[in-house]
Amino acid sequence: MPLNNALIDWNGPMGLPDFTKIDPSDFAPAFEIAFKHDRDAVNAIADNPDAPTFENTIDALEAPTDKNAQMLEKVSAIFWNLMGAHSNDTLRELERDIAPKMSRHMSETAANKNLFKRIDTLWQDRDSLGLTHEQSRVLEKHWKNFVRAGAALNDDEQKQLAEMNAELAQLGSSFSQNILADEADWSLILEEEEDLAGLPDFLKSAMQAAAKERGHEGKHAVTLSRSIIDPFLTFSERRDLREKAFRAWTARGENEGDRDNRAIVARTVMLRQQKAELLGYQSFAHFKLENQMAKEPTAVTDLLEKVWERAVDKATQEQAELETLIANTGHNHPVEPWDWRHYSEKLRAEKFDFDEAELKPYLTLDNIIAASFDVANRLFAITVEEHKDVEAYHPDVRTFEVKNADGSHRAVFLADYFARASKRSGAWMSGFQGQHKLNGGETPIIINVMNFAKAPEGEQTLLSLDDARTLFHEFGHALHGILSDVTYPSVSGTSVARDFVELPSQLYEHWLTLPDVLSKHARHVETGEPIPQALLDKVLSASKFNAGFNAVEFTSSALVDMEFHKAHDKPIKDIVAFEKDALQRLGMPSAITMRHRTPHFAHVFSGDGYSAGYYSYMWSEVLDADAFSAFEETGDTFDQDMAKRLHDHIYSAGGSVDAEETYKAFRGKMPTADAMIEKRGLA
Repeated sequence: MPLNNALIDWNGPMGLPDFTKIDPSDFAPAFEIAFKHDRDAVNAIADNPDAPTFENTIDALEAPTDKNAQMLEKVSAIFWNLMGAHSNDTLRELERDIAPKMSRHMSETAANKNLFKRIDTLWQDRDSLGLTHEQSRVLEKHWKNFVRAGAALNDDEQKQLAEMNAELAQLGSSFSQNILADEADWSLILEEEEDLAGLPDFLKSAMQAAAKERGHEGKHAVTLSRSIIDPFLTFSERRDLREKAFRAWTARGENEGDRDNRAIVARTVMLRQQKAELLGYQSFAHFKLENQMAKEPTAVTDLLEKVWERAVDKATQEQAELETLIANTGHNHPVEPWDWRHYSEKLRAEKFDFDEAELKPYLTLDNIIAASFDVANRLFAITVEEHKDVEAYHPDVRTFEVKNADGSHRAVFLADYFARASKRSGAWMSGFQGQHKLNGGETPIIINVMNFAKAPEGEQTLLSLDDARTLFHEFGHALHGILSDVTYPSVSGTSVARDFVELPSQLYEHWLTLPDVLSKHARHVETGEPIPQALLDKVLSASKFNAGFNAVEFTSSALVDMEFHKAHDKPIKDIVAFEKDALQRLGMPSAITMRHRTPHFAHVFSGDGYSAGYYSYMWSEVLDADAFSAFEETGDTFDQDMAKRLHDHIYSAGGSVDAEETYKAFRGKMPTADAMIEKRGLA
């Protein structure tokens, strides 16, 4: 098939791809051509007869001027974004082929001895090159990436590493597709009125829409979308149905047959350990943490274990309260994992005199979007304008233009909020195009993807407080890309240490629950009245409720992640038994499960982005608790001097400055974990 130029000539509005002209069948030939052009471009740099300079080597790698050399980046950006947000059978089949090919392609680049020789020459001569601070960071990143990718290995070792990487890429793709298939295929159709006992109207509406989408009009469907499963487990009075739904939710990726992720995880862990040893590291955790803020696995486990002890103590107290409540309501059963959310919601209503159903009518999706944009305007003077006439890759995707204070164009922001069968679960930020200033530069095209339950046609989508936090969290990531102001693509936006990347997103969550933000934007879906002060006070006073449960859910996942990626004497054959043994050693409460059980722990096993790195949310939380305290100490949570420091040192700097260095520039010091522990309610 001929190349579809719509994949590389982005002639849509505001520089977007014209998605209406792109078909899934276009990607296979495009990748084939793009791989060849990229290889030719890399070889041209590597084989340049001129002596290596920063310009003819690093600049040439960072932002090639030849249109053909840009093809792989553009085709990949569209393909991988679609794979996460709107895949189909054609794309999924292609992913199984492309993932290992992409890995082998990158391994071949890393094994290019002439290219590494040029980069190594520049690295050895770096002090005499007159580089800017950012250029020094970019050179260091390229040199370390090549070494960590095996550039210093011999030919046989490089071939061995390339095969490992290709297989790992294939395993990661299969892992993700298995979860997506499990989530898409499972639903619990409810036909009787008694099956809906306890469910609030907003949830019944969402379940009715989900049933209609699955061909069961007039009925209600429990699905494995978090925006449905979570409130169902919270409100349903039917304990038998809660158990059935919970077991399906936690069994994703663990079902017998073609979708079983257990063997995939075992093979992945073994290959990662072998890869680390080949590259000279004690374990995969040591390999992954070398270029993070934590540096060593012991630094991670020290933080996690400090929180774990407090979390278990707190959760034990919470469980005792739930057991008392269960007994007082005339039931005689222990607290099981499918009970915790249900009875803790009843306890919260009793303690604070409100429940989620009372709050949710004030949290419409459009109002929370407006709140996230308003906060960005007050902090960073940017404005966001929706373009409803722009057609993206799915009708639900909304397109916004971000403008600077002077009205000039800054970025395009795409927002894809609703769950659907073609989308993997969770929430994330990604990009079609990052910001940089080389060769005329590029402005960012950033996307947020979420999985909120869509309201029936004609009704407004209502969010839970957790949903609203998720929206703010992901827009915080988006701002990290939108506000980026660097020269080089490789240090743009979120191209920072993994345990630093969550700081801008987690920090941004703090502004959601400020009284003046909620009182302005939390308005009743029917009356338009602002949230009553009394309800707002209850929401804020309950912010640390269930702190032990939340901390145990997260920290157990992070600790098990680290356990998998320590050095092992022999391969792990039964990953579920390994998970169980690790949790028993920790003293995991039986009434709580990991937030992400191993067979569907996509952060860790659908790729290696958060492998030996799930802890990074908590590491960043230490930073974000301290960073927000900086605003509170001024007496103004929108203090403009502090906002400028935040912009300059955190949101716009990208990876052009070392993470610890840039945080100290913002705050003046590095924090301890105390503020985070206090924020979580574990002190």
